[in-house]
Amino acid sequence: MKSFLMVAAGAALWGCWSLFLRPAGLSGTQSAFLSLVIMSLPAPFVLSPGAWRDRRATLALGVLALCDAANAALFFAAVQRGPVAVAVLTHYLAPLLIALAAPWVLRERRSPRALLGAPLTLLGLALLLGTPRGGLADPRTALLGGASALFFAANVLSIKEASRAFSPLAINSLHAPLSALVLLLVFGREALPPALDVRLLWVGGGGLLCGIVGNSLFSAGLKGVPAAAGSALTYLEPLTAALVGWGVFAEPLGPSGLVGGLIVLGTGVWVARAPRAPAPSVEVAPSVGCT
Repeated sequence: MKSFLMVAAGAALWGCWSLFLRPAGLSGTQSAFLSLVIMSLPAPFVLSPGAWRDRRATLALGVLALCDAANAALFFAAVQRGPVAVAVLTHYLAPLLIALAAPWVLRERRSPRALLGAPLTLLGLALLLGTPRGGLADPRTALLGGASALFFAANVLSIKEASRAFSPLAINSLHAPLSALVLLLVFGREALPPALDVRLLWVGGGGLLCGIVGNSLFSAGLKGVPAAAGSALTYLEPLTAALVGWGVFAEPLGPSGLVGGLIVLGTGVWVARAPRAPAPSVEVAPSVGCT
């Protein structure tokens, strides 16, 4: 039960990112870069020479660093653009993507629920994009959130593999410097904040609470939670974000948006909780992959 609560608490903290990003008013790339810098701070204190000997875990940590750079930049850009609910719910295509990819990535049996859930989720997203006044919400937010889902799915798989050798705090802190460097190499000066002012404190607070604390709780809990159950619990993030958007930023979903959001959440939980029968054992050649 403790592991489940830790995963749930981490996911709920992720849903609070908009409380820090909106007041800061920085671009998605700048917010992502600053939050990764904050998450890097514990790195010197969690170095473990023995852990690096596990090549699979080390490779997974490297994959996490690359994918999280893209995930953070895309997701923060979606949250900044808003609406928050659209940004977060499209981001949560990730558990469905994991279920669809499981036969190839995790060598699990194909999930019939995942195949049925994909078109249902698309229907829910179509309803979600309808504004309370009947127009079409800005599709760019949905595209940014959906793109971040691809990399977030890779993040979850990488965290699971890296936990073979690295502690939750080490996973969170050691990948962050490389992720920040990737953003700096790709975006250059656009990734840097324009000035040293109070906006940095807002993003820093988010990096500490939603980043270090939220990620560490999630990684620690994920070690003791089945992947399917963990995916279901992560849907506390969009629920939290939708409540924040409604209660703090006055972003009503309207009837169609509410129905669409419920379809997305319900389908995701339904797919994630599908029983996974073990795949037939097969002889495979040793590899140094990250799954």
